[in-house]
Amino acid sequence: MTGRQPRLWAEPYRRVVAPGAVHLPGWLDLEQQRELVAAFEDWCAGPVPIRAAVLPGGHRMSVRMVCLGWHWQPYRYTRTADDVNGARVLDVPEWLVAHGRAAVEAAHGAGAGDDYRPDTVLANLYEGDARLGMHQDKDELADDPVVSLSVGDRCRFRFGNVEGRGRPWTDIELESGDAFVFGGPARFTYHGVPKVHAGTAPTGCGLAHGRINLTMRVTGLTHQPG
Repeated sequence: MTGRQPRLWAEPYRRVVAPGAVHLPGWLDLEQQRELVAAFEDWCAGPVPIRAAVLPGGHRMSVRMVCLGWHWQPYRYTRTADDVNGARVLDVPEWLVAHGRAAVEAAHGAGAGDDYRPDTVLANLYEGDARLGMHQDKDELADDPVVSLSVGDRCRFRFGNVEGRGRPWTDIELESGDAFVFGGPARFTYHGVPKVHAGTAPTGCGLAHGRINLTMRVTGLTHQPG
C-alpha cells in the first residue's frame, strides 16, 4: 500500500446500522488486503512486538495487538510501549491515513473526511478462540470517528448502545475487506466481537487463518500525559 491511493468505493450499497454508524462491505479489494497483511507482519516485527495487553485486574486479553502512532495500554496512551519493551511505536503511515479519510467520506458524505487525521491505530490479531468483550473506545480526548478495517476470517461484530453493555444491540457479519465507521451519536457505542468464524478467510487475502482488524482513532493528544 505504499504510495497507492484508496480506490473509489463502488459497492452497490452502504448499510447504516445506527445514526453515525455505517458498514461498508468490500471496502478493500484482495490486493489491498494482501498489502495490509504484509504491512501488519512488518509492524509485528518491531520495534514494539505484538502482545496481549493485561487489564488492571490481571486478566490477559485473548486478542493480540500492535499499535502505531500512540501505544495503547489499559486504559491510556503513551508514545513508548512501557508495558512491553519501552520502545517508541512506529508512526501511522500516510497511506493508512488516506484510507481512513476515504472511509469517513464514503460513510458520512462529501467533505466529511477532509479534516480526518487518525494519529493512532490499534491493529488486532484474532487467533484460536480470541474474542473481544463489549467496550467503549473512550480513552481518546477527541470524538472524531473510528474507522475499522477487517481482513481474514469473517466475524460477528456486535454493535450495541451508548448506555451499557447489554441490549439492544445489532449483530453484523464483517467479511474480509469490510470497513465499519462509527462517529457522531454512535462514537461511544459499546461494541465487541463475540465470535470469529474460523476457516472463512477468502483465498488470496494474504491471511491463511485468523483475523486482522485495524481501528483508526484520533486521540486528541499532542504530548504524552503525566
